[in-house]
Amino acid sequence: MKVLIIGSGGREHALAWKLRQSSRVTKLYCAPGNGGLAEEAECLPVDVKNLDSLLALGNSIRPDLTVVGPELPLTLGVVDEFSRRGWRIFGPTKAAARLESSKSFAKAFLQRHYIPTAHYAVCNSVDDVQKALSHFHTPVVVKADGLAAGKGVVIARNREEATSVSADMLSGKMLGEAGSKVIIEECLKGEEISFLVISDGERVAPLVAAQDYKRVGDGDTGPNTGGMGAYSTKTMLDDQMRDWLVHHIAQPVISGMKAEGTDYKGVLYCGLMMTARGPMVLEFNCRFGDPETQPIMMRLESDLAEALEASIEGRVSDGEFRWSSDASVCVVMCSGGYPGTFEAGKKILGLAETAKSEGIKVFHAGTAKHDGTYFTSGGRVLGVTAKAADISTAVQHVYDAIARIGFEGAHYRNDIAARAVKK
Repeated sequence: MKVLIIGSGGREHALAWKLRQSSRVTKLYCAPGNGGLAEEAECLPVDVKNLDSLLALGNSIRPDLTVVGPELPLTLGVVDEFSRRGWRIFGPTKAAARLESSKSFAKAFLQRHYIPTAHYAVCNSVDDVQKALSHFHTPVVVKADGLAAGKGVVIARNREEATSVSADMLSGKMLGEAGSKVIIEECLKGEEISFLVISDGERVAPLVAAQDYKRVGDGDTGPNTGGMGAYSTKTMLDDQMRDWLVHHIAQPVISGMKAEGTDYKGVLYCGLMMTARGPMVLEFNCRFGDPETQPIMMRLESDLAEALEASIEGRVSDGEFRWSSDASVCVVMCSGGYPGTFEAGKKILGLAETAKSEGIKVFHAGTAKHDGTYFTSGGRVLGVTAKAADISTAVQHVYDAIARIGFEGAHYRNDIAARAVKK
């Protein structure tokens, strides 16, 4: 079958790499793709922010299956429109994607369905913020209500900082329309876990868990980013905890959405904090995480195309996936200045040599290819990913691989999965 992947990042490269391994996939397209993705799929130029452009592309190639990578096309209603035309597409509808596109909607939904989450207040003005802060201990979390590419969350150390950040968000200066409302939230303590499931609108099939690193600097310092790295191991969640998360968080979300008149089909990413009070929901994403997808796909042994079709056709089962017992880790190499202003067009060296390394896969994100040479074209450039029998070996291999890759201004975190290695 012909498969179309919408998106251009490392997540989409990982999905394309895994889908290409399926005997069911005969032709693979990616729109718009990136320099490295062209190794896995035919890349087609399209503006993913423009629904008409996506519909024109769909009409042109008539894919048998479409997979949506980033969040914006979902909120534009690409699933609704493709489905209306009879084109099979993996992902939630515009209404279902509100779980990600509106944090205030998600928090109210969690409250209605008694799914554990942090205490919160929704604020429409600085006055609202100041009143709400009197009910919270500091530090406190300030979140933009709308989509902010992973950069709409700030941990404020005191009330003055929380008020200032909220004012910047609400004014539109910081995040535009995404900050038209803010959520003030209790700052939870514990280990963060990314827990993803595939759903057909009724049932769920869990993927292996992962942990991502959002802050730009070592030791979780500096501003939030789209993600600086992630890892996944078989010991991250035991079977008992996995089942608890399915029955007390993931399944109640899917059942709750259905009860409220909206079937949720696709992947549901539950960002969780494992606290002393138990697991609590920090956020939902309505698509595969980036960079969590990279180590998860490295560990996946079953046919991804079959699982995505099961979601669309209403036949998901708990044993949908087979997994390697190996550990996997992804470290993101970024352009100098990211997540702030950065320069593109830097020549990337060492990719061919690194590609020969066993257990290493370099997933491209912000890259372009000209005359056989790769150049940087975005903030997050490469997701260097390793798989090995244990996390210590995987970490050693991934940083050995990074040492062989270079471009001007490159930076990355040196402590991805460090806590797991010490355990």
